[in-house]
Amino acid sequence: MTLRSPGTVLVTGASRGIGRAVALRFAREGYEVLAVARSQDDLDALAVEIRDEGGLCTGYALDVADRAAVAATLTGLDVDVLVNNAGVGVLKPFVELTAEEWHRMVDVNVNALFHVTRAVLPGMFARKSGHVCTIGSIGSRSVFAGGTAYGATKAFVTSWAENLMLEVRDRGVKVSVVMPGAVATEFNGKSVSDADAWKLMPTDVADAVARVVLTPPHVLIHRLEVRTLTVPSKGQGK
Repeated sequence: MTLRSPGTVLVTGASRGIGRAVALRFAREGYEVLAVARSQDDLDALAVEIRDEGGLCTGYALDVADRAAVAATLTGLDVDVLVNNAGVGVLKPFVELTAEEWHRMVDVNVNALFHVTRAVLPGMFARKSGHVCTIGSIGSRSVFAGGTAYGATKAFVTSWAENLMLEVRDRGVKVSVVMPGAVATEFNGKSVSDADAWKLMPTDVADAVARVVLTPPHVLIHRLEVRTLTVPSKGQGK
């Protein structure tokens, strides 16, 4: 894939899983990576890997749910592409969810979209160009037991992204949402194992994000759903 013009990409949740794969993918396309995650050690390791491949990476140890910290750290950064990837998922029956688990999912999956996007969008307006790409989920419309909070937050992502797209497209800013199916990551506190072999890999999702972002200026892929072709065993998911 040929890059039109390298710029900067800000990736949240960049220290592992999909976010890490996205950061590496865009670094290989020539983008300078601004990586956001809570773990400084993980960010340092990512930066070393990117620099070893000849790329540029700056890490920001930050909780995207912290409104004041996000504003202080990210406001004014020169960001061409924002990938809102940070997400939390606690999948269990509604009556077993704690208030802390519920609010953490809302804070990271929903409220952080406001904090981070609001910090960088004015700069995109000023340049009359930019792209906001958010990682959603097919769980936003494929309901399942245990997804009362997580699925609802991802449904918010889909609606929010479409409304934002209509607000900002005449200012030169693209808005997209990439909706993966099951991905082999440490999501929901589980380690990746051989049982996850049927799922998408984080690199698959990163390639989808690149396909959405690296389009001609007049082309907008607003919503992209990506699934594995592998049929899971009964009860494993979609």
